[in-house]
Amino acid sequence: MNFNHFDESGHAIMVDVSAKQPTMRTAIAAAEVRLAPELLAAIKAGGVAKGDVLGVARLAGIMAAKRTSELIPLSHPLAIHNVTVDFELDDAAGLITARCTVRAFERTGVEMEAMTGASLAALTIYDMCKGSDKSITIGEIKLLFKEGGKSGVYRRAESTPT
Repeated sequence: MNFNHFDESGHAIMVDVSAKQPTMRTAIAAAEVRLAPELLAAIKAGGVAKGDVLGVARLAGIMAAKRTSELIPLSHPLAIHNVTVDFELDDAAGLITARCTVRAFERTGVEMEAMTGASLAALTIYDMCKGSDKSITIGEIKLLFKEGGKSGVYRRAESTPT
C-alpha cells in the first residue's frame, strides 16, 4: 500500500498538490450523539441550562471546518466556499446526527473539513449538555459523500446525502 504522506525516508510530509487543477469539491460527513430521550426533548424545547444547544453546535461545526488545517497536521489550508451543519433528531432512539457539508473550488478534497465539522458539532452538544447527563456518547463519525477530483464520486452505501 502506498502512503503519500511519507517521503522515501519515511518522514511525514504534506502532499504537494501544486500541480493539480482546482475542481469543485464537496464532502458530507456525519457524527452521532446518543443521549436520553428526555434530554433530547429538553434540547428541542430550549430547556437546557446553557442555551441553544443546536445553534451553538452548528456554529462550532462551521468554525471547526474552517480551521481544519490548524488541527490536522498534514491537511492543506483551503479557501472554503460553503459550510453547513444540520441536525437530524430521532426522538425514540435518543439520537442526534450532526451532518456537515463542505464545498470548495480547490486542488484537494474537503473530506477532513466535513469530518472535523461534524465531530466538533457533536462534541459541542456533549459540552452543552454534560451538566444534565454525563453518559452521553458520541459514536460513528463517517464520510457519507464526496465528489470532485480524480477519485470521482464516493457515496456511502447506507447514506442519502441532501
